[in-house]
Amino acid sequence: MIDWDDFDRLSRAIPLIARVYPNGSADVNGFEDAGGMPYVIRELLDAGLLHRDLKTVAGDDMTTYAKRPAIADEALTWGDVGASGDDTILRPAATPFAPEGGFRILAGNLGRACIKVSAVERDRWTIEAPCRVFSDQLEVQAAFKAGELDRDVVVVVRFQGPRANGMPELHKLTPPLGVLQNRGFRVALVTDGRMSGASGKVPCAIHCSPEALGDGPLARLRDGDVIRMSADSGELVALVDADEWFARPCAIAPPPAQGMGRELFSLFRGTANEAEKGASAVLAAMGW
Repeated sequence: MIDWDDFDRLSRAIPLIARVYPNGSADVNGFEDAGGMPYVIRELLDAGLLHRDLKTVAGDDMTTYAKRPAIADEALTWGDVGASGDDTILRPAATPFAPEGGFRILAGNLGRACIKVSAVERDRWTIEAPCRVFSDQLEVQAAFKAGELDRDVVVVVRFQGPRANGMPELHKLTPPLGVLQNRGFRVALVTDGRMSGASGKVPCAIHCSPEALGDGPLARLRDGDVIRMSADSGELVALVDADEWFARPCAIAPPPAQGMGRELFSLFRGTANEAEKGASAVLAAMGW
């Protein structure tokens, strides 16, 4: 079974050879014009970072996917991809943008989480600041508009995991956190939820496991606790005295949202396992 640790090890071994938004300015069209997936696959194969002898729908060798399709005389042809069409978007594996990919695992007394740092400036890989704790992304927006987050802060949004509310997309967090960072504050996010914006420029520790519901460690946090989140050292810790930390009662989760059919999925939420294990109700029911 593949897990987060496998992805962490793979990321440290595979160089960053593509810059596409948000870790670069190019969109998917620019990526394709520069060489696209055939270029990436060719570079990984030549660098010994991708298994060549894999049986796929296109044949028995991954080399097929390192060719570019074209139409000539109304017939489909396949040709060599050649050099990068734009080395600000795609680079050879021998001269990458960075020696490793952007995925790392964080761990500590707040549990385990994943972070993507390919778009994060290196001086923001480690953030240590007092936290502000929320139970909903709308609360974060309200605090931002009220000016309550205009400081160095680690924003914590808990009770967003698979069992709590089905792990919704926390897309409303990206704009306010980005604005705070642009104002010069050292800002980070820690959540047991998911957020595709975690690939942006603000350091975000997401999918924190175990989740806050069921007395996960995020439930022990209080406003003002200092959190150290470091992609450099792999830490995700609340800098609280251990005796005090374990003596604290855990916060109570807000009631799950009702209406629009959400209550129909309470059975699935109740049997879901941790995000790190896939948030799978089926596997949880089997004891995995």
